[in-house]
Amino acid sequence: MKVNVEIDCTPEEARRFLGLPDLRPMQDAVMAKLQQQMLDAVNVLSPEALLKTWMPLAPQTPEQMRDAMASMFRMFTPGGGTGKPGQG
Repeated sequence: MKVNVEIDCTPEEARRFLGLPDLRPMQDAVMAKLQQQMLDAVNVLSPEALLKTWMPLAPQTPEQMRDAMASMFRMFTPGGGTGKPGQG
């Protein structure tokens, strides 16, 4: 003898009917934590964070960068930044 029973219900209704626990709150909490970890990982890979990690002695502010570039340009200009061409 063969018996086929078809039940048309949603997964949530089947879970309640069988007495299984609702895992939705736990899944939401895990997904929120995973999302936060992914966002933190993306922030670590930002260009600013990578620059600070790879080059800790590099200028960190725009003013420091401007001063460093001005100093570098003075080094390579004739006169070495003394203001007198041809001396250096």
